[in-house]
Amino acid sequence: MLFAPCCGSCGEFIIGRVIKAMNNNWHPGCFRCELCDVELADLGFVKNAGRHLCRPCHNREKAKGLGKYICQRCHLVIDEQPLMFRSDAYHPDHFNCTHCGKELTAEARELKGELYCLPCHDKMGVPICGACRRPIEGRVVNALGKQWHVEHFVCAKCEKPFLGHRHYEKKGLAYCETHYNQLFGDVCYNCSHVIEGDVVSALNKAWCVSCFSCSTCNSKLTLKNKFVEFDMKPVCKRCYEKFPLELKKRLKKLSELTSRKAQPKAADLSSA
Repeated sequence: MLFAPCCGSCGEFIIGRVIKAMNNNWHPGCFRCELCDVELADLGFVKNAGRHLCRPCHNREKAKGLGKYICQRCHLVIDEQPLMFRSDAYHPDHFNCTHCGKELTAEARELKGELYCLPCHDKMGVPICGACRRPIEGRVVNALGKQWHVEHFVCAKCEKPFLGHRHYEKKGLAYCETHYNQLFGDVCYNCSHVIEGDVVSALNKAWCVSCFSCSTCNSKLTLKNKFVEFDMKPVCKRCYEKFPLELKKRLKKLSELTSRKAQPKAADLSSA
């Protein structure tokens, strides 16, 4: 025991096999990767910024500095475009197409947990998103002659997803109502088309002359007709009279409140 070396980790005397590394002595079980704690005695190690690391951890640290991915199979840096599979990055040539057996490239597609080359995948009739060019396995949006992931079908101006809301098309692009109006003019609230002729401005909205009608009986209306707003749409006087008394009271009260807010405050003309 007089001449037994001390372990650089636990400080105990080492009886038996001694690992000499990093200018120190170690028990085989004490010489471990400083990041993942795997035993290094039989794996070998790499010096990294004064630390002893296993090769996979060293490669990950190296990749961080380079801003690159680490392959989850061989644990080496991926210099080219990675193949993303089940949310992890790989060298594409580690895989073969499930259908034809060809070595894959970064253009490979994942479908139901399997990988396919792009030609085989396209033959399977799986819809491809017009934005990200990746397969759509869930809900599909059909618009502009293409298919889209719900979250990738966005306004060409503000880039916010429509998420099922109305969109407006112009020259192969889709726009939300706000930016379509800003860029191209009035859109009819009823038919969603650009109004090319006369515009009926009512209820803070724009309407085609032919579309401005009672939302209950569909009879045509003009601004000379009496109508009330109900659910943001016009209702003719005849249909309004058929409403329950309590509903009419609420609508009248709301109308009076809106009118009161819209009236400008009278100027104080009293002399000083």
